[in-house]
Amino acid sequence: MQLSVAPRAVTAICHALQEQIEHGLLAPGGQLPAERKLSEVFATTRITLREALVQLEARGLIYREERRGWFVSPPRLTYDLIERSHFHAMVCGQGRSPTTELLSACLQPASALICARLQLPALSSVVQICRLRRIDGRAVLYAEHYLNPQYFPGILALDLNQSLTHLYASQYGIRYGQVGFEILPTALPAAAASALRVSSGSAGLQVLRSNSDQHGRLIDCDLEYWRHDAIRIRADVTP
Repeated sequence: MQLSVAPRAVTAICHALQEQIEHGLLAPGGQLPAERKLSEVFATTRITLREALVQLEARGLIYREERRGWFVSPPRLTYDLIERSHFHAMVCGQGRSPTTELLSACLQPASALICARLQLPALSSVVQICRLRRIDGRAVLYAEHYLNPQYFPGILALDLNQSLTHLYASQYGIRYGQVGFEILPTALPAAAASALRVSSGSAGLQVLRSNSDQHGRLIDCDLEYWRHDAIRIRADVTP
């Protein structure tokens, strides 16, 4: 016999856990008890409990890591589209601790999307740099950077764990000029999901940045995949 979800029980569990989180009894970053234990606490079935947890995850209040369990979501990072700030500066400026891990870096053929974004001819090569970025130890961002190699000779031999903004300035005399953004809700692709330790297809936020330098040359573009509960997008526009 197939077990069914009890809607009233789901609502009650969501309310109880949300109240505990909002009052600080379940601390940000803290791990929730195992699902079996929570089922006992709320005197309900695992399927009903899981539905409540999934709903709280959709609201950004909790998150799950594969093979680890459920955790209370930390405060969101404010991602200001107007303020020119790289990841480390943005995170530190909000009193948090950033780290970057280089996953891979190579010269490879550019996809049609990247050719279009960088205005490159067909069959061009680009430098691809894949990195995982953490806030307070939690993996929140998987980023793929695509660089026009014409402007960055020898970059693959440099330390790519550091800020690319600083690297561009110190090694190549390049500063960011105009930046274009496209932001889409998305299902996380396999590479991003694996790096962020979530199931492939989990909800995420895709930020596509196209970057010009101080001379107006298109120099790189970034594909950022964020955990949906990790950031809030902000832009204050002056008339």
